[in-house]
Amino acid sequence: MRVGYIQFAPEFGEKERNLRRLEKLLAEEHADLWVLPELCTTGYQFTSKKELKELAEPIPDGLSLRIVQKLAQDRDSYFVLGLAERDGDKFFNSAALIGPEGLVTFYRKVHLFFREKLFFSPGDRPFEVVKVREVPLGILICYDHLFPEAARVLALKGACLIAHPANFVIPGLGQLTMRVRALENRVFVVTANRIGQETREEPALVFTGMSQILSPTGEVLASSTATAEEAVAVEINPWQALDKKLTPLNDLFQDRRPEFYRALVEQ
Repeated sequence: MRVGYIQFAPEFGEKERNLRRLEKLLAEEHADLWVLPELCTTGYQFTSKKELKELAEPIPDGLSLRIVQKLAQDRDSYFVLGLAERDGDKFFNSAALIGPEGLVTFYRKVHLFFREKLFFSPGDRPFEVVKVREVPLGILICYDHLFPEAARVLALKGACLIAHPANFVIPGLGQLTMRVRALENRVFVVTANRIGQETREEPALVFTGMSQILSPTGEVLASSTATAEEAVAVEINPWQALDKKLTPLNDLFQDRRPEFYRALVEQ
């Protein structure tokens, strides 16, 4: 399976321009699965609910998803893209998985970061695993990286690969913790982070780039700098993620002792 990410700097509010930029970045590359950054169609730094209401889209009938589905059909690829979702009078920081056949699934960010809490509702859909060309895949968004329970649930549900749209602003943190998530769950991870900055209000946000593709041992298979705008893809054998053995006598999942973990859900 060939998997990749697209790292770029979305322009706030310019949905069609941002999607056309993605299309140009893909011109020379092919992958079975592409992961795009968080809120990559709209930009990140909303300053009012009015702005969000104007830019958010329903799933699956919004403009962004229609454009990406056409791109998926033309390229015979799947895309995980972050977008602002409108569902009635609620708004979610979401990620949709789109393929040539249309919408496969979507995820609403469970753990909201900083001023997202002023605009978005927390996700209300469970962590889900679906298949992309027979490969089990789960989705997380940005700040979810600091909650090991989220990645573990996806791994326990059989995910071999985690797609992770992000808008990291803390240098190095998310890149490091996702290496740990890959290692402790023995899964592949594709983190697509954005670059650039948004100064629409204080504090200004500087996005850290450094998107990466990780192996089940935490090895960095591909990565970008903090400023490069590019599409990067590599070949993986996703079934390597089925091997959870650490030693001949240790299996990371078979060695679990869930009866001692009850405090995780009781506290």
